[in-house]
Amino acid sequence: MSDVLIIGGGHNGLVCAFYLASAGLKVTVLERRGVVGGAAVTEEFHPGFRNSVASYTVSLLNPKVIADMDLHGHGLKVVQRKVSNFLPLNDRESLCVGGGRTHAEVAKFSQKDADRLDAYGERLEAIADVLRGIVLETPPNVTDAGWGAAIPELLKAAGLGNRLAKLDMTGRRDLLALFSQSAGDYLDGWFESDPIKAAYGFDGVVGNYASPYTPGSAYVLLHHVFGEVNGVKGAWGHAIGGMGAITQAMARACSEKGVDIRLNSPVSEVLIEKGRAVGAVTEAGEVFRARAVASNLNPKLLFGKLVDAAAVPKDFHERITRYRSGSGTFRMNVALSELPTFTCLPQPGDHLTAGIIIAPTMDYMDRAFVTARADGWSKEPIVEVLIPSTLDDSLAPAGQHVASLFCQHVAPELSGGRSWDDHKEEVADLMIDTVDRMAPGFKASVLGRQVLSPLDLERVFGLTGGDIMHGNLSLDQLFSARPVLGHGDYRAPVPGLYMCGAGTHPGGGVTGAPGHNAAREILKDARRGFR
Repeated sequence: MSDVLIIGGGHNGLVCAFYLASAGLKVTVLERRGVVGGAAVTEEFHPGFRNSVASYTVSLLNPKVIADMDLHGHGLKVVQRKVSNFLPLNDRESLCVGGGRTHAEVAKFSQKDADRLDAYGERLEAIADVLRGIVLETPPNVTDAGWGAAIPELLKAAGLGNRLAKLDMTGRRDLLALFSQSAGDYLDGWFESDPIKAAYGFDGVVGNYASPYTPGSAYVLLHHVFGEVNGVKGAWGHAIGGMGAITQAMARACSEKGVDIRLNSPVSEVLIEKGRAVGAVTEAGEVFRARAVASNLNPKLLFGKLVDAAAVPKDFHERITRYRSGSGTFRMNVALSELPTFTCLPQPGDHLTAGIIIAPTMDYMDRAFVTARADGWSKEPIVEVLIPSTLDDSLAPAGQHVASLFCQHVAPELSGGRSWDDHKEEVADLMIDTVDRMAPGFKASVLGRQVLSPLDLERVFGLTGGDIMHGNLSLDQLFSARPVLGHGDYRAPVPGLYMCGAGTHPGGGVTGAPGHNAAREILKDARRGFR
């Protein structure tokens, strides 16, 4: 019998397991697949070609988690992109962001916008610092359990208020705007030229099935800028060996602490006795008992498939049923015989190490969402191309390359009874053709491909609706309200059951923060004998 049983060996499950085991608890992790890591894995998808098959880039992984788990000591090496983003706009024009080039690049389109970049960055960074400060904190929990339970939560809220009070009035107004406005409206207030708005606005639609003009999408923009790589704030990087290098390092750290990781152990049921979670049953019928259970799954999957609805309050069950998941993501990995050549910038260079964004304007992104809602996918889709083999030659044979295609704005579920199984190859062709229009010859260079529709992402990785964030990052599903108001403290409404995945604060991305925070709350309860 374990002290804590963790369902799901994704990165947050491993982080949670590490902290619990470091405190002396006996921890067992049940992972449904034959490899640990959840969506952060590296696999061979074509003979001789390996890639991060789902999550694909590093920035949000928390520095404290990296240090505490000694991930670098366990083999992790992260390198920074030489350019953050590259936007091919047409056959002649492009925009590079990062690498000391942004001001000069933006000035090609608007000197006024170039002059405003520093102020924009400074004000966004002030808000990002506030977020960094609360990422590893448990949100104040709304409770109706009486003053004894409410007073500690009021103190937490007061602490948060003190953090926000350190912002000047400009910062407070910016914070309000970022939580309430659309990414499009926010950026329109800063800049006049389309390319820089598109470069920054792309972050507002990543993993967010919405128009960049949807109210609240400015927060998603912000969610993607509070990370760092090797101490460089706001930077993006690549883990040598792919994203699986992160979770394999985590698994080694867990093993050193005595964590028992069981692969090929899909859970079919959370075992509840006398109203308390006491273990789990696998699909093979094996029973694992524990003093407490922590789930790394999307809350909708946990309470929709593994927990008896009768075990939770009716209102909670209804709200989880309405919990919004579905990020509109279509994921591809391609093996390439050569690097792509973009018509607007044909010579090889640092821009090929960047996130290559094919979405030249905010209006283009808006149309992609509107048409995807109507038809299932847009004929002019949003595609981000990343070529990690430009930074990591371990992923492909010499002289050849691998690319990640991270495609936005396909419907999580197709209308009219259609199945993604019948249409994913058609859409995959469209994504390849979209890149080929900007980089002629790209299509001909594809030696092999792996196609993951939203349905595939759900089947393979348990991402409900293909949602890479484990639930929309909307105001009603953030902080104390993630996943449901009253359970923002990582505790489920079933005693002994906890949530440690991205469906809790601070949300999606490979951060490790939910696992870190959940472990802290579990340990508090463990010291009281899980009463």
